[in-house]
Amino acid sequence: MLPTPVPDASATHQVRGACPHDCPDTCALLTTVENGRAVRVQGNPAHAQTGGVLCAKVSKYAERTHHAERILTPLKRTGPKGSGQFTPVSWDEALGDIAARLAHIAARDPQAIQPYSYAGTMGLVQGESMDRRFFHRLGASLLARTICATAGGEGLVHTLGAKVGMKVEFFAEAQLILIWGSNSIGSNLHFWRIAQQAKRDGARLICIDPRKSETAEKCHEHLQLRPGTDAALALALMHELIVHDWLDHDYLARHTLGWEQLRERALQWPPERAAEVCGLPVEQIRRLAHDYGTTRPAAIRLNYGVQRAHGGANAVRAIASLPALTGAWRHRAGGVLLSSSGSFPVDRAALQRPDLLAGRSPRTINMVTIGDDLLRDASPSFGPKIEALVVYNSNPVAVAPDSRQVVRGFAREDLFTVVLEHFQTDTADYADYILPATTQLEHWDVHLAYGHTDVLLNRPAIAPQGQARSNAQIFRDLAARMGFTEPCFADSDEALCRQAYGDQVDFDLLLEQGFAPLSVPDAPFADGGFPTPSGQCEFYSQRLADQGLDPLPGYVPNHEGAGTSADYPLAMISPPARNFLNSTFVNLQSLRDIEGRPLLEIHPVDAAARGIADGALVRVFNDRGSYACHAALNGRARPGVVNGLGVWWRKLGHNGTNVNELTSQALTDLGAGPTFYDCRVQVEPLAS
Repeated sequence: MLPTPVPDASATHQVRGACPHDCPDTCALLTTVENGRAVRVQGNPAHAQTGGVLCAKVSKYAERTHHAERILTPLKRTGPKGSGQFTPVSWDEALGDIAARLAHIAARDPQAIQPYSYAGTMGLVQGESMDRRFFHRLGASLLARTICATAGGEGLVHTLGAKVGMKVEFFAEAQLILIWGSNSIGSNLHFWRIAQQAKRDGARLICIDPRKSETAEKCHEHLQLRPGTDAALALALMHELIVHDWLDHDYLARHTLGWEQLRERALQWPPERAAEVCGLPVEQIRRLAHDYGTTRPAAIRLNYGVQRAHGGANAVRAIASLPALTGAWRHRAGGVLLSSSGSFPVDRAALQRPDLLAGRSPRTINMVTIGDDLLRDASPSFGPKIEALVVYNSNPVAVAPDSRQVVRGFAREDLFTVVLEHFQTDTADYADYILPATTQLEHWDVHLAYGHTDVLLNRPAIAPQGQARSNAQIFRDLAARMGFTEPCFADSDEALCRQAYGDQVDFDLLLEQGFAPLSVPDAPFADGGFPTPSGQCEFYSQRLADQGLDPLPGYVPNHEGAGTSADYPLAMISPPARNFLNSTFVNLQSLRDIEGRPLLEIHPVDAAARGIADGALVRVFNDRGSYACHAALNGRARPGVVNGLGVWWRKLGHNGTNVNELTSQALTDLGAGPTFYDCRVQVEPLAS
């Protein structure tokens, strides 16, 4: 197959693409190119789901692609680990040395080689195709990619059957919208656009969030509960729905499993009990239950903040159960949406080729615990010591929890580390080789979404800058150097795009307009038909029972609850900074200027008790580490809770750390996910 040609670089033209970042919206892009240079990135107005609107971050994508500090040649470390000292080398030298080092390790035990990647791009080609083929063929350790969404995903799977829900566009027709654990203005802009339409048409918007976010300010009501108590609130809502008979008995009888057992549990959670746990007024809980139980249609937009605590999966299970109690699923504008990604017919076996394992069953390392795992010695239970690490689409030194341990692991002189990157991130500073990767404007890719149901295609708008190569090409080149001769390693990036969906999606349509809607029913569960083993909404999960786990949704207290430690009396959450996306865009001065500086939002009462003034430099600390930032008494924090905003690059922070110096490697109840919002700290003034 001949590749589709890139337009003439000498003419001004526009190229259709897709935003690659970890956001529910997956926007369609138009890139304007002049003389081979991207001069503007904007939304594609032809794409109904995103309507030509882009967030402030991605609007800067041309600036990011042509940034003066972009890595455009392979680099080899010349100084100590972490020093950031490198010298340019040729691709031939870099690939040859990397292949030789990996082959030497693999000859002893390929499981000593560890890939580490996540959602630096959400693309199916540059994120999970040729890389997986390479590591499967090698027999390297597998990676459990848990750092964002697995707890919530497991909660949905064990309740609704898959990562599915109502269609986002129909929130516009709802009369009540619960925005639960989402600062939609910053992290789900196009849903917010739809919610605003509903509001103009008379809908009531209620935000449930430990932080008084920008979204909470613009809703009719805000329930500012304690972090990690969402399941208790959901169970109290169930209690009130039962007591007042705001139930759809027919729907419960025909389309749910385990109603009697759930009813018994919910009746143990009167609003008074939940109010004590959540730190909310009893009447506010009762009023929310009344509104949800008596308004039709009612919709819940749930987001992943809810599941970043010990009981995160159970919280999602409880919240995802609510629409079945009231029969909200009967309406296309009723139900719940956390993720739509389960609707996409991705052929991952074709992309990733697990058959290349050839019967081997390598161990799996959880990316959340990489700090501890890099420091483990070989043992019968763990397997071989990790000797080589290949990092791509991720910046773990900045984003992984308990970063003091992460840094210790990356600083090992005997650890061979390769990083595929655009910039010299905190993680890249610890690499032995940095390989220059293409940005979204320079390569082919195809995407799913988790906030809508359109497939998107990304065409390269410009030629790769400098010596940059796509992730897929780098792993293709490494495979050749390692002597892998299987035909699948010759597949081009465009061919991989075509393989991702096979004949399930019209690729010609993708080429023509850049996106293709999936055929998804408007009201997918109006008559049941859930993708669970029973075909019903499963309040009772036999699959969980078979694992010896609680089959019903319940409240699981935080590992580190507020007020449970005299030394560290404050609970901390670390929601995203509005102008960064995880650690991406932190190095863009224009966005960093808007963000200002690393902030800790603290309630005035908590600040006064510690002699902390607005804007003061403070030390936030616990047994794991210490972080310096500036206090913000801006009214967004509730008493007893502080909000450490955003994952700044460590080297751009006040003392070479960021908020993940404080977070732990403890895991969620299901899905082995991270507990970033389940963290005890103390705060004290720091001399500037």
